[in-house]
Amino acid sequence: MSFFEILRFAVRGITVNKLRSALTMLGVLIGVGAVILLVAVGNGSAKQITDRIAALGSNTLTVQSTARGGSSSDAITVPTALALKDPVLAPDVRSVSPVVSASATITYQGADHQVSQFVGTYPSYLGASNTSVATGAAFGDSDLTQGRRVVLIGQTVAAELFPGTDPLGAQVTVGGALYTVVGVLAEKGSATGFQDANDVAIAPLTAVQQTLTGYGAVNSVLVEATGPDRVDDAQAQIATILDQRLKVAPAAGGAVAGGPVAAGAAARGGAAAGRAQGTPYRIQNAAQLLQTQTETADTFTVLLGAVAGISLLVGGIGITNIMLVTVTERTREIGIRKALGAPRRVILTQFLAEATMLSLVGGGLGVLAALAGSHFTIVGVKPVVVPSSIALALGVSVAIGLFFGSVPASRAAGLRPIDALRYE
Repeated sequence: MSFFEILRFAVRGITVNKLRSALTMLGVLIGVGAVILLVAVGNGSAKQITDRIAALGSNTLTVQSTARGGSSSDAITVPTALALKDPVLAPDVRSVSPVVSASATITYQGADHQVSQFVGTYPSYLGASNTSVATGAAFGDSDLTQGRRVVLIGQTVAAELFPGTDPLGAQVTVGGALYTVVGVLAEKGSATGFQDANDVAIAPLTAVQQTLTGYGAVNSVLVEATGPDRVDDAQAQIATILDQRLKVAPAAGGAVAGGPVAAGAAARGGAAAGRAQGTPYRIQNAAQLLQTQTETADTFTVLLGAVAGISLLVGGIGITNIMLVTVTERTREIGIRKALGAPRRVILTQFLAEATMLSLVGGGLGVLAALAGSHFTIVGVKPVVVPSSIALALGVSVAIGLFFGSVPASRAAGLRPIDALRYE
């Protein structure tokens, strides 16, 4: 019997009971579709994180205080932050932007909106963070110096408080104080599916400290290096200045000889050692942040794929169950064929072919379902389907058909003709 005849018999065996075969393929369909789609959600989340961090720029560093209590002597304040822009001690630092932030309610003509990030900072923050103004104008140094209560609002805030109207020039209430809207920020993508990057308001640091946060420590400092290739040197220079201002004890090993380059290398190493021993600040550059977030996203993707793989395993068990039932129902047919001279390999190949067809067709339909589902946003994430996940899911579905179909196929091929003919 040729291979094509075996396939024809396998197709006929599947179509004898269409409903049972369809339900079996549905299990594989759900498993394959879940694997592809959930892995695509993980990839989409990773892409959003990468795009958001890349939007911050490859030459930015973020300094955060790890000291407890805003009045602590080792907390980072505005004078400490401004000291980082020193042309002598930090020649590779282009700009420094102290940042304070708080959650605040913005009110306009009876409408309220809770803003997750009401940011107070310097004008240089906009350029360093690649934040652009879509309409209106950004605040300047004079607004910062005089503490003018002007604010830039994100697209989400504008849509909530000013639906269908122009917000420019409107006065909103924040923390009991009036702020004038001078601009609307350009739309940004979210770093994760759970945080809206457009739900933000940015105002001069002095105004926000006066009305919301008080004159204490800053939440962070955004530092812009002179270029992407100077980030490591800028980080070392920042660490040196902070160690001096915050009176951080130098790492064991004494002074370092060899000039500014050696000192910079030592500062990087000393900062790492100091952080391990409780340094009251933490410096993150875009590359470090990207690596951390990518590792987290990869773990998240693997976890989603593993959970979806369980459903694919359940579909394989369903194939075994249905094929065992099929062998039982067709025992007399098997006995007749073996009595007429059908060799063991023909019977084995036929039932393996049936199991593989069930898994392959179900897997193909699962791929189509996953591709259709990838056009929708899931928990705020746009899925990104990669071809390797499709190939892997289809390959696994075929392997499942062969593996889980081998037991009933071996049972069918091992039946003795006389016992099969006697079966009722």
